[in-house]
Amino acid sequence: MKIVNFAHGAFLTLGAYAGLVAGQLGLAPWFGLPLAFLAGGACGALVERLVVRPLYARPLDAILATWGLGIIIGQLLALGFGREVQFVAAPLRGTVDVLGMPYSAYRLFLVLAALVVGGGFALLLGGTRLGLATRAVIMNEDLARGLGIDAGWVRFATYSLGSGLAGLAGALITPLSSVDPDMGVPWLLNAFMLVMVSGASLASLLAASVLLGGAQVVISGWANPVLGSLSIVVLAALLLRVRPGGLAR
Repeated sequence: MKIVNFAHGAFLTLGAYAGLVAGQLGLAPWFGLPLAFLAGGACGALVERLVVRPLYARPLDAILATWGLGIIIGQLLALGFGREVQFVAAPLRGTVDVLGMPYSAYRLFLVLAALVVGGGFALLLGGTRLGLATRAVIMNEDLARGLGIDAGWVRFATYSLGSGLAGLAGALITPLSSVDPDMGVPWLLNAFMLVMVSGASLASLLAASVLLGGAQVVISGWANPVLGSLSIVVLAALLLRVRPGGLAR
């Protein structure tokens, strides 16, 4: 929607804490997923109305505002939950044999969950009135308004949905790592580089995620995690040097 949202990492962190709270309340581990989606979506809806909406025509101001907002959300979470690292148990335990090698059942579930969410999002954009309106606003907002599309509502819906998906992602990844107020920052930077490389195409985003994410895993395993983390930034810079328009062009 032509806005760089640097509060997205904070929405991911918020979803992670929603999953943590669900566990602390004694709820079933799977209950934390819809709770995280709702928490991220509700926070995103509030932010779009109060902070982002006046800044759509001022992208640089939007970057600064959402970055500052992400810091504020992180500090509020630190005040509420403390800065100590906390952990969430995985809802799936054990391993599954894949080509003769044991592999974490929860990691395999995450692959399936990513495919389901990505496929559902693609169907939403390609097969619903909201998706049609969204694509119209992306391509030519003035013409879309002239055709009677409420661009303000489309922006509100897409921003809220994206924030909800960030919250869902936070709840999904926490069993693999840990929960702390700053956990969203590295995920935010990696996601930003992936979006820069892929452009507005979901297919190119999938390709960029597999290519750059796979390189990070391989380098982290064969060398060390620090080099693995740097690999996404370096490879993204090289790809943009070769293809300034990203993989979508």
